Amino acid sequence: MIDLTPFLISFKLAFITTLILFIISVPIAWFLSQTDSNSKPFIEAIIAMPIVLPPSVLGFYILVTLSTNSPIGAFFDEYFDIKLVFNFTSLVIASCFYSLPFMIQPLQAGFESLNKNMIEASYICGKNRIQTLLLVALPNIKPSIIIALIITFAHTIGEFGVVLMVGGSIEGETKVASVTIYEMVEIMDYKMAHIYSAIMLGISFITLLFVYMFNYRYNKKLKEPT
Repeated sequence: MIDLTPFLISFKLAFITTLILFIISVPIAWFLSQTDSNSKPFIEAIIAMPIVLPPSVLGFYILVTLSTNSPIGAFFDEYFDIKLVFNFTSLVIASCFYSLPFMIQPLQAGFESLNKNMIEASYICGKNRIQTLLLVALPNIKPSIIIALIITFAHTIGEFGVVLMVGGSIEGETKVASVTIYEMVEIMDYKMAHIYSAIMLGISFITLLFVYMFNYRYNKKLKEPT
């Protein structure tokens, strides 16, 4: 019988991570799209690191940083009785780092595509930066927002290396779908591994299909004569 718990944990993790990253990434993406600072390439490089960095490397450094042997981990453990590794909280923290560029980059691209005159007109009308962001910029990059949310959600569901190193494989808490598949292969239960993998394959395909269909319809709508 198929145990759906790992999928529920994966979806829960993806939902929470996507929500947190959207709140965090909007101001960062807005800043990067508007600044001409010499530090911009440096900040963009740091944000994009999870794309090229092996998940095991990222997971290792997150594990070292959050463990009780580190100042951060020891502080939360001593004063709040909160352990930041090998629990669901650690999965959320690790996922936020791992999926950060997949949220920020589409949002930044959307902000950079906006007509500069629109932004300047907002400032001329007396709106400050926050009002311009919330009332002018965000409503006009809806396609970028949708793509950022979907890609981040899907990317988080497919995590393996980072979540395994930081969260382990605790039944009902940190054992996500990708880790479950790995363990099934280890014990040579290929039948169940096929079933779980097929479900993950279907989820990935449907997600990408939705993104491409949305882009296709949106671009087609833009080309239609008004």
